[in-house]
Amino acid sequence: MASGAAGRARRARRRVRVVHPAAARTRSAEDWWWDRLAPSGSGYHLLQSDSMLLVLPGPRPARPRAHRRAVRRAQRLRSPGSRAAEAKPRTAPAPTALQEPDPGWGYRVPLEILLQIFGLLVAADGPIPFLGRAARVCRLWNEAASQPALWHTLTLSPPLAGRPAKSGAKAEKKLLSSLEWLMPNRFSQLQRLTLIHWKSQVHPVLKLVSESCPRLTFLKLSDCHGVTPDALIMLAKACPQLHSLDIQHSMVESTAVVSFLEEAGPRMQKLWLTYNSQTTAILGALLGSCCPQLQVLEVSTGLNHNITPLQLPVEALQKGCPQLQVLRLLNLMWLPKPSGRAMTPGPGFPSLEELCLASSTCNFVSNEVLGRLLHGSPHLRLLDLRGCARITPAGLHDLPCQELEQLHLGLYGMSDRLTLAKEGSPLLTQKWCHSLRELDLSGQGFSEKDLEQALAAFSGTPGGSHLALCSLNLRGTRVTPGTVSSVISSCPGLQYLNLESCRCLPRGLKRAYRGPEEVQWCLEQLLTSLPSPS
Repeated sequence: MASGAAGRARRARRRVRVVHPAAARTRSAEDWWWDRLAPSGSGYHLLQSDSMLLVLPGPRPARPRAHRRAVRRAQRLRSPGSRAAEAKPRTAPAPTALQEPDPGWGYRVPLEILLQIFGLLVAADGPIPFLGRAARVCRLWNEAASQPALWHTLTLSPPLAGRPAKSGAKAEKKLLSSLEWLMPNRFSQLQRLTLIHWKSQVHPVLKLVSESCPRLTFLKLSDCHGVTPDALIMLAKACPQLHSLDIQHSMVESTAVVSFLEEAGPRMQKLWLTYNSQTTAILGALLGSCCPQLQVLEVSTGLNHNITPLQLPVEALQKGCPQLQVLRLLNLMWLPKPSGRAMTPGPGFPSLEELCLASSTCNFVSNEVLGRLLHGSPHLRLLDLRGCARITPAGLHDLPCQELEQLHLGLYGMSDRLTLAKEGSPLLTQKWCHSLRELDLSGQGFSEKDLEQALAAFSGTPGGSHLALCSLNLRGTRVTPGTVSSVISSCPGLQYLNLESCRCLPRGLKRAYRGPEEVQWCLEQLLTSLPSPS
């Protein structure tokens, strides 16, 4: 009996069929039940026999061992009270809309206000690197930093300047490929451009500028090579507002500069040159009235000092550039052409406000030359004659300017080799004590008594106009402690005082004083060192 029942059970197990969703099968009448009872991916097992169909849940997906351990540990650490509380039914909270994180105050600032803020920062520090960093903050800041109106001033220099020639050429080409997109998309309103250390790709860059920057007004090429006449002429034609050119310390052929001045000369206002053998041709174009509106002219020596004197016809320059306001001939050995007995004086520079003839070596500027330059300049404000040892106080006193603010007569490193005037300094201070803000007498050979009379002019001026003096350089002079204390007491606005190498002052006070606190400290020390009156 028992053996018969066991046999029937074995036969029944053979007739039972196990079906799983992942098992391969053929479409039949059973598929209808499969689709209704065990849809694909449900994880159920179907046990089917001749007389019945069983649906059993399949095994759950395996969880990582670390996860299972963490769940069991959390269950053991829970207190009985918390388990009881979890057993109570809880009301499900109402679904709330997902809130995005607050982007911050910068995203809520109106675009117009953000542009004004960016404009102030760019005006103070330039567009780079601020605008590049601001563009990565958020979309609003990126939109503001991408406005072409902010990119009005730009300095471009290859990142590998100073490296070997091959590396520098690769860096220039890489930067040039970026400029091909930046010029039309960011720099369309560029006004001031400076190129530094470009050796091989100057022409392509200037071509991009001429195609994309019609508002350019100022161009500076510093230590650039390969500037061709075609590039400058193309730039002059494509940029009708270009009026300033600075090519100091760059290798530019004189024919290129002359061709540029012939094209853009009538609107040129500022020009910076480096003196070399080709400068004469450029000055010849200026003397021929090529730039009648020129206001600033600066000619300086390069890194290699040129010992060939520059002959400058003063009267011809006055006729060719009648609107000149600033004339700088820096560290040059220059000779004005002789005036001759029958030569009439030139028209002068009626608008001239600054004349700088500073030089580190002795030059040939005399009272006669200075008179030819400034006889028609009543509005002169700055006169820099450092190194001009031939100029005397009498020659300065005859100048027509009455409101001079800065006078520099320092002699640096050359006073020991020259015979200097010992008298005449009161002529300078008595004429301009009411307007002088900066006075430099370093290295001059005026006597103690002469300097005392000269600086006394600042304390004897009625109405308090002596308050204008804020910088005084007496380095290497024979000024006395009493004279220095008197001028400090009379000029409370003094911000800078140089007393280095003044042999008549006590030790410990022969130095430069910067700021009103240091100047007042010097006054206190001088008053304590002065002998008491008997």
